[in-house]
Amino acid sequence: MKIYPEDLDWAVSQGLITAEQASALWNALSERNSDRPQFNFVNVSFYFGALIVISAMTWFMTLAWESVGGGGIFWLAIIYAFCFVLAGSNLWQQRDMKIPGGLLFTIAVSLTPLAIYGLQRATGFWTQGDPGTYRDFYIWIKGSWFLMELGTIITGLIALMFVRFPFLTAPIAFSLYFMSMDITPLLFGEKTYNWQLRLLVSLWFGIACIVVAYLVDIRIRRRNGDFAFWLYLFGLLAFWFGLTLMGDSNEFQKFIYCLINVGLILLSVLLKRKVFIVFGALGVFAYLGHLAYSIFQNAILFPIALTVLGIFIIYLGTVYQRNSTNIELFLERLLPDTVKRLLPRE
Repeated sequence: MKIYPEDLDWAVSQGLITAEQASALWNALSERNSDRPQFNFVNVSFYFGALIVISAMTWFMTLAWESVGGGGIFWLAIIYAFCFVLAGSNLWQQRDMKIPGGLLFTIAVSLTPLAIYGLQRATGFWTQGDPGTYRDFYIWIKGSWFLMELGTIITGLIALMFVRFPFLTAPIAFSLYFMSMDITPLLFGEKTYNWQLRLLVSLWFGIACIVVAYLVDIRIRRRNGDFAFWLYLFGLLAFWFGLTLMGDSNEFQKFIYCLINVGLILLSVLLKRKVFIVFGALGVFAYLGHLAYSIFQNAILFPIALTVLGIFIIYLGTVYQRNSTNIELFLERLLPDTVKRLLPRE
């Protein structure tokens, strides 16, 4: 729940607090939330600048860097990372500017795969043959990228031990997502693995990532920072795309696919995570599209039935909006205490 100055003005008009108390409360809340990510010009500029730097050192890396050799790439990445850590430490500790300081630490962590690539290029040590240039890391699925992803995850976890900044989980989650694809040829070999096997590994890897995100979610309250969001996002990406792209001609299995996506929507309510609704809704919509174009393509009443269903869902949404507090309290009373303790708390 967000609080605006108008809410405090309303409380004053209702005689709940005085105007002086409202002013003091607003100033205290503003100071308390000053280091939390907010959608304003200052924070947007911080994150936008950080993303440009990260992109420059990852997605937009040019072939010219290959000319300095593996050793040159390694030392340049190390020097860049060291400078970002020094600057980030200064902002985080000395100037108490948590957001720009944390973003500089995140940039340093994002340089890890580049440093490891340079070291591997210099030594010639690859887990599964030379994978090509660094730019290919973001394009091709190859087992030789595994150490770059593993190193980034380890570096990110070490950084989190010293800097409690939620966005540091982004490069960790991103590397886990890439690892879910690159680990398949590493485990089964370049020649033996196939598309279905890769999707299966992606699905189970995504489930594991979601479970880790859930464990983080129940251990760290969200008022201390959302450390689970990026793990949920990339875990769902790996799980949902693995599940969706598997495909099957069996209509019963397609129906089970729809039920799984409905389950994701229900999970979003229990876990209070909107990202589950996004993927769940996409899955249900994909199943309805399959029914429209394959099963009921000649049925006149099918679009009408879907329209009625959509209107009914909208109606349920309006009922829930008007009675959300009572409904949530009712559902909480139905849940056993053991289940309540397993749910993340705001």
